[in-house]
Amino acid sequence: MTPRPLREWPLAEAARVHTVFADIDDTISTEGRITASAYEALERLHEAGLRVVPVTGRPAGWCDHIARMWPVDAVVGENGAFWMWRDEAAGKLRTRHRLDEATRAANGARLREVAARVLREVPGCAPASDQFCRLYDVAIDFREDVPPLPVEAIERIVATMRAAGMHAKVSSIHVNGWFGNWDKLETTRLMMRERFGIDVDGVADRARCVFVGDSPNDAPMFAFFPNSVGVANVMDFAGRIDAMPAWVTPSRAGAGFAELAQRLLEARSAFPQEVNR
Repeated sequence: MTPRPLREWPLAEAARVHTVFADIDDTISTEGRITASAYEALERLHEAGLRVVPVTGRPAGWCDHIARMWPVDAVVGENGAFWMWRDEAAGKLRTRHRLDEATRAANGARLREVAARVLREVPGCAPASDQFCRLYDVAIDFREDVPPLPVEAIERIVATMRAAGMHAKVSSIHVNGWFGNWDKLETTRLMMRERFGIDVDGVADRARCVFVGDSPNDAPMFAFFPNSVGVANVMDFAGRIDAMPAWVTPSRAGAGFAELAQRLLEARSAFPQEVNR
């Protein structure tokens, strides 16, 4: 399926959205930075009453900061290994883990062993610079802090992880591998039921959510949500991604995210009767 331009998304449909799920790297961020316009877009969505939830492969250490400091309602991290939120009533951060602490610790040695094998067998890759604050996975850098590697090298990283029994997902900068049966979508569905009391498996509420992303590890979310959006750089992966989004923004990365936010806010202004329908 070829994504349609975002401008063709009917405003009456966009006005019904109550939750925005968003990848971070190369979706909210641009070349590794959060621009002022992208952060402002997050804040405007949140202030307008939309539920905002980043869904990312980034580590627990980052997610702690995001849940505390960003204008968001929760954050799903390490490709679905946990979610975090700030409990405003208690004034503290809370985390819902997918595995207990003992299992996480037992998996640590296995993760280090596979990472060492990948580094030996794939020249030019490196541990992600944020590996020190990860709880569940190993992230191998193929273009964030190292010169970009060819597709064949990325595929070799994935194959090595999967041969060890790991799940492996490719983002725009890392290959993430973990031991456990979850992904961004599965944990997002669980979080919505447990944290917000919303069943996105139901057609009506699923249609009131939007997911925006840019890379192959976002494919399950693109396939599940009918109102999925890719920032323009998702087209870099055409032919190499299992599912494409329904809509695509004119601009890349954070500028594209800001365009999606503007579309949602315009829709709520144009069709206020649809907002709480």
